[in-house]
Amino acid sequence: MTLVLFLIILGALVFVHELGHFISAKKAGIRVDEFALGFPPKIFGKKVGETLYSLNLVPFGGYVRIFGEDGEAVADPSVSEEDKARSFVRRPRVVQAVVLASGVLGNIIFAWLLISVSFLSGIPSSLDGRYANDVEDSGLVVTSVLPNSPAAQVGLKTADKIVSLSSGEVRFAGTDAEAAREFIGTAQGNLSVLISRAGIEASAEIVPADGIIFGKKAIGVTLDTIGTVQFGFFRSFYEGFLMTLDLLREVAVGLFIFAGDVVRGDADFSAITGPVGIAGLIGEARVLGFVYLLSFTAFISINLAVINLLPLPALDGGRLLFLAIEAVIRRPIPVRIARFLNTLGFVLLIALMLIITYRDVVKMF
Repeated sequence: MTLVLFLIILGALVFVHELGHFISAKKAGIRVDEFALGFPPKIFGKKVGETLYSLNLVPFGGYVRIFGEDGEAVADPSVSEEDKARSFVRRPRVVQAVVLASGVLGNIIFAWLLISVSFLSGIPSSLDGRYANDVEDSGLVVTSVLPNSPAAQVGLKTADKIVSLSSGEVRFAGTDAEAAREFIGTAQGNLSVLISRAGIEASAEIVPADGIIFGKKAIGVTLDTIGTVQFGFFRSFYEGFLMTLDLLREVAVGLFIFAGDVVRGDADFSAITGPVGIAGLIGEARVLGFVYLLSFTAFISINLAVINLLPLPALDGGRLLFLAIEAVIRRPIPVRIARFLNTLGFVLLIALMLIITYRDVVKMF
């Protein structure tokens, strides 16, 4: 089920990205030869008008083949002047830039829609967060479990709701996370934990251990007071827009800091995950619930948008950089050079993805 969800989400993210390029090219009067999901070999294809719509076997990615992207069509004597006039390179550079940036915009709009639907459905939110005054039905929730910790050994999981904690005759049934941590730290002997998971209550006996938190006992979980925030239609889309902007800023700043760490040689590459790692995270989000899955998909979409804007060959940002260089030198970059750089960039990105995927697989064992 996780693999199916991963492929559906990946397909949706690629679809909205390529749809952005497709719509903007069509609106600009540029001929679009193919709109494809996945990479060849082709499974199915149907031509509607001048565009071939294809579904390919390799599910990782997709593309829109826009006429004249590489400039060769303009130099081909067999191409009619009418077709040349509808080529990508014959459009003003500002129009070309809009077409190139529209894929990123598609991912951002998609994330905004998903986050807005999450607000409509009821999105989990911390009592200490931005929407503290709008939180309803709050409770004490496990937000992470340390591997091999006492909590992990008895089966506690992320999103478990703590109903009560008991140590001997003393019982804690509040929702304040700090008070719960203090109770655990001062527990004598076994700690009885009553949890609620998917509406079903269960109990566990845990022995708090030293060394997890300096100076006090702990069971290896992080706790937070979390409830549900739900808005009406217009407020949901407004708040969804604001959250999308916040996430864009945070992802961009995080990527900028990581790039600086790479230059200094201080980068933590263990924080990067590839398709295998993302599939695992999707599986975890599915277990937590539909809204978590929507929110996580929105987060991936925003990450793809920011990464695609990096000024690297084979990415939309690299092509925008080429366009900016052409505007400065006032002539096109030679097709041979642009194609070589884009191919090199693509090969390096594939190699990086394979390395990250290998590391994700190793982490599983």
